[in-house]
Amino acid sequence: MIVDTPAPAGARSAGRPSDRRLITTVVAIQLASSLGFFAVMAHLVAYLRHDLGLLAGAVGLILGVRVGLQSALLLPVGAITDLLGARRTGAIACVLRALGFVLLGTVDGVGPLLCAAVVLAAGGALYNPAAQCLLAGVGPDRRSRGFAGYVATQHVATVFGPVMGLAVLSGGRGFTPLAATAAALWTIGGVLFLLVPHGGRRPAVRRRRELSAGVRAVFGDRSFLLFALAASPTTLLANGMLTAVPLLDFTPAAATLCFCVLAAVAAAAQPFVAAGHRGERPWVLRLGLLCAAAAFCVLAPLDGTQTVPLLIAAVLNGVSNGLIQPAVFQRTARHAPAGHFGAYYGVLQSAAGLFSFAGELLIGRLFDLGAVAATAALTGLGAFALAAAIGVRDP
Repeated sequence: MIVDTPAPAGARSAGRPSDRRLITTVVAIQLASSLGFFAVMAHLVAYLRHDLGLLAGAVGLILGVRVGLQSALLLPVGAITDLLGARRTGAIACVLRALGFVLLGTVDGVGPLLCAAVVLAAGGALYNPAAQCLLAGVGPDRRSRGFAGYVATQHVATVFGPVMGLAVLSGGRGFTPLAATAAALWTIGGVLFLLVPHGGRRPAVRRRRELSAGVRAVFGDRSFLLFALAASPTTLLANGMLTAVPLLDFTPAAATLCFCVLAAVAAAAQPFVAAGHRGERPWVLRLGLLCAAAAFCVLAPLDGTQTVPLLIAAVLNGVSNGLIQPAVFQRTARHAPAGHFGAYYGVLQSAAGLFSFAGELLIGRLFDLGAVAATAALTGLGAFALAAAIGVRDP
């Protein structure tokens, strides 16, 4: 038995397809999948809260289960991706995500919605390491630029996805057509994964030995584990505004504008971080965390009527996302041994996602307790970002 896998970073062979083609295909996958994801997620909290009448605590539970389970699965899935190959893993991920969105648009009640969240989490756990393993396997000269294009595409989709979702919802047919649109886009992403150029092929027994070596390497790397722990708030900080803004009772139009501004600013920051491998420098991640702290401090006292401060918070959070995501990727890719990026990525993102799971549950509960508790929750997010900025070190 043989499996396909991206060649290690820097590897070259006469039969290897060009890095440019691989990057183009991965960026196209990212565009399709991210459009579907953000078209739904930008309006999901309002749908659960107002259309289905769920309490904020139940909303936080559903969102938290998706993020927390996805992150818990990343611990084994990141390493398994090194074994199975990114093409196969990514295609399976897209099928699961498509199924999850179909369920999300056709069920109601906390139990069935939690089942949809579980399927979405499984798909997300497979998708992220698959896509980023492909990019980590690109030659060092193009790796940072390829990832910048990948993340910038995500932010472009964050701008247009909510607008597309709002347009579908404005048709008056409810949330089901929106979820079906997302499922169709993820199906397209799965087909594109199968079109990714094949990398080198190695016997499965050799890959299993390398998998074991990768797991031992990451858990024996004390400096990287400390870095992963310090960076654990990053996922919650990136997703926090998607949850908080609708719960603060901003209108759908104001929330959509906020998310579009956030994404546009984040995309604009990508070329700066990609140039000269800046993402590997500790101050880039630290500055991103400080911007996140400022964003949540601005957001904390708002009540749903103050649009200008909301946009200021969106700009700060956009700068934060634009700096943090490529910084974490570049430093992980530089630190991980060749062929073991998935294992390192899985550990890093598991820590971040489990932190996010606990945070989403706590935020939802605090919003149910009233305005003072909600303000405390958002101020606490800012405090976590500040603590992470102080504690993060170069791995």
